[in-house]
Amino acid sequence: MNNTVNKKELVENKVNELEATKEKLGNDIERLKTDRGIEESIREKFGFAEEGEELIIIIDKPEENIEKSNENKGFFEFIKNWFK
Repeated sequence: MNNTVNKKELVENKVNELEATKEKLGNDIERLKTDRGIEESIREKFGFAEEGEELIIIIDKPEENIEKSNENKGFFEFIKNWFK
């Protein structure tokens, strides 16, 4: 009896999850039926921009760039820096 009750709860939980997924997918489909939804999807997937939009590039601090460049110099440079 307890086993049946547990299985029933598991199945009910799975049904609830599937219904939530169905609702989310339905909302996504409705959104993609609009021009704005299509545009948002294309921008998200492919990174397209409209004419006149600008791009901002964020770079690391100069100190971090120096440390990274030191890492690429090799084993002996690493040992030398270890004793500093």
